[in-house]
Amino acid sequence: MRTRLKVCCITSVEEARIAIDAGADALGLVARMPSGPGPIEDDLIAAIADSIPAPIATFLLTSEVDPDAVVEHVLRTRVNTVQLVDDSVTTDVYAALRDACPAVRIVQVVHVRDKDSVSLALRAAKYVDTLLLDSGNPFARVRELGGTGRTHDWALSREVVQNSPKPTFLAGGINPSNVADAIAQVRPFGIDLCSGVRTAGHLDAAKLRSLVRAMPT
Repeated sequence: MRTRLKVCCITSVEEARIAIDAGADALGLVARMPSGPGPIEDDLIAAIADSIPAPIATFLLTSEVDPDAVVEHVLRTRVNTVQLVDDSVTTDVYAALRDACPAVRIVQVVHVRDKDSVSLALRAAKYVDTLLLDSGNPFARVRELGGTGRTHDWALSREVVQNSPKPTFLAGGINPSNVADAIAQVRPFGIDLCSGVRTAGHLDAAKLRSLVRAMPT
């Protein structure tokens, strides 16, 4: 099965087009975060999402955890997928989204730190459409909820992939030099990119094309 490609931290319609031209299946649009690259205003997220043709998935990365706030964020930005970057959200959030936004797919991020992260991911898989395994640190002084440019223990991610009934994206420090190894070790449904294909804060078309060429076919 072809490994899906999600390009995150999209900041403009132009960057969205670069990613789609390179073969992206999904685009990540980062809202306000406590740290990390790529946050843009909600109005711009909505404008970019409105410009994206089907069947490309538009992911809103939200750090909201209150059920009503998450729903309002999704409706305001007009995306077709919501990526919950805080892995402490309660099941009330999933229920609120299913009720208010039944057509929107739910992606739960789990920041892989230890074996407990595997258990957390498999519990979340019961309620969401997709998992995304990243390398943040929600317990840092300034919370890291993604975009760190760091890899994590791929053996733990592989364990999630092997046991999860839901598709799983792999994120965290993936770049042209390690993408083939990441896919070979973890066998994810898809990979998620940000810092590894950016230069001076902008999506780098050459780096992205290099990474795509390095992906196993």
